[in-house]
Amino acid sequence: MKVAVVGATGLVGTKMLEVLAERNFPVTELIPVASEKSVGKEVEYKGKKYKVHSMQAAIEAQPQVALFSAGGSTSTEWAPKFAEKGITVIDNSSAWRMDPAKKLVVPEVNAHVLQATDKIIANPNCSTIQMVVALKPLHDQYKIKRVVVSTYQSVTGTGVKAVNQLMNERQSGSSAEMAYKYRIDMNAIPQIDVFMDNGYTKEEMKMENETKKIMGDDSIAVTATTVRIPVMGGHSESVNLEFERDFDLKELVALLAATPGIIVQDDTASQLYPMPMTAHNRDEVFVGRIRRDESQPRSLNLWIVSDNLRKGAATNAVQIAEYLAQKKML
Repeated sequence: MKVAVVGATGLVGTKMLEVLAERNFPVTELIPVASEKSVGKEVEYKGKKYKVHSMQAAIEAQPQVALFSAGGSTSTEWAPKFAEKGITVIDNSSAWRMDPAKKLVVPEVNAHVLQATDKIIANPNCSTIQMVVALKPLHDQYKIKRVVVSTYQSVTGTGVKAVNQLMNERQSGSSAEMAYKYRIDMNAIPQIDVFMDNGYTKEEMKMENETKKIMGDDSIAVTATTVRIPVMGGHSESVNLEFERDFDLKELVALLAATPGIIVQDDTASQLYPMPMTAHNRDEVFVGRIRRDESQPRSLNLWIVSDNLRKGAATNAVQIAEYLAQKKML
């Protein structure tokens, strides 16, 4: 299978190449793609070097699938051009997520909505992906009424510039090039993306709107506060859920533990709980600190952690491609 990776030189694109190799996706020909200034450079895949192509050259090579991670404006311009040629685009930007004509997919949750005619498929926001993986089995069993989520998100979610800012601050106390308005080391910034008219950030509204679309249920009330913290390795989320039906806590924990893609780490006696440093370079969603909210009935607290570059981006995109290949939709 011919596979194009658009944005192959970026943080997520590099991770996509790693994940494709690790999961032995049936790549017969790899077409790395990046901006014009990167054309001719080389990327490595399974120990071999591949030259970076331009967008137009990639379209002419006619891959069956193109994994996009090159930003919203690039996706808006180029994804339709790939799709017109019959190439299935799995797009990691926010460009198509809330387009009612496009599917927004987390395979563990709603892969069943995909059809062979879907030529542009949206990969959700990283913080939404890990949350809905944990919410899906609970919603099926107990019906979620309301979600209150606060996130603690890795600088890798912003990109290389943010990683450099953090490391420069950590090593020298200052940074020449700032990805954020403020220092990030020894700090927490309660803003991810731009502010909207309602006082929420774009990231917070993504979590609300995307959760409803992926879960296929507009009745779920979602409110979010998203925070950038000086860590690498993954995003963490404190999630409070209110259900329509009551639950037995042991049964609920067993339900999560039996769900593919979830690892429960919940042993307070031995201080075992999910952390970014243990989720790093893993594809699973880790869930812990599972306890009743004693302030109101039928409510639950969870702590959810996942590697935002992998399950939150690259791995989820590759899993969509795997599903399409398995169902012979590519």
